[in-house]
Amino acid sequence: MAVRRVAGIDEAGRGCLAGPVVACAVILPPDHGLVGLTDSKLLSAGRREVLAPQIRHGATAWGLGLVWPGRIDSINILRATFEAMGRAVRTLSQPPDCLLIDGNKILPEEVLLPCWRRAGHSSPCPRQKALVGGDRTEPAISAASILAKTFRDKLMRALARRWPGYGFEIHKGYGTSAHYAALGRLGPSPQHRLTFRGVRSALPAPQEGWLWRNPRDKPER
Repeated sequence: MAVRRVAGIDEAGRGCLAGPVVACAVILPPDHGLVGLTDSKLLSAGRREVLAPQIRHGATAWGLGLVWPGRIDSINILRATFEAMGRAVRTLSQPPDCLLIDGNKILPEEVLLPCWRRAGHSSPCPRQKALVGGDRTEPAISAASILAKTFRDKLMRALARRWPGYGFEIHKGYGTSAHYAALGRLGPSPQHRLTFRGVRSALPAPQEGWLWRNPRDKPER
């Protein structure tokens, strides 16, 4: 069967200490005409902001999926990234025949299949292919990389207004020296991934006689 719709998939924020991991899926038409698509990390912020609306306008379909820190802590970042990618596929307005995923792993069936069914599809899940460096070579993956990055950057600027002092608007949650210094002063915020090294070390020491408990847990009564 001929492949008609290929969705490129990429994520942003997987290695951050704070904020959600954001995945994007993009289906581009063969004659998309978009110029300058590549890995979002190779583009300036200004260039990404120029390309993002062009991608949204020119795409056959596009969708985003987010997984927040609490969920990341409970299932680990790799599984959370898969979940975000599955959610992005679920939100596509047109079902893809094939998924091209940046990296060296495809989505596990136990993640993709529920998302596929929740989207209302009774057909088998689309074929998948992992492509190392695909964000530089496959236009649909490049487009997904740019949309995921620009959306997440905007979201982190909003989170910086809600939780000031950490510099989210500058480092976007990555582990910079300024971010670590803020963690040392303020301790983790509700947007921090408590299981990540560097955040764990900023947690207050447990009191004597108490077992360590996730600060997000409600206190026992």
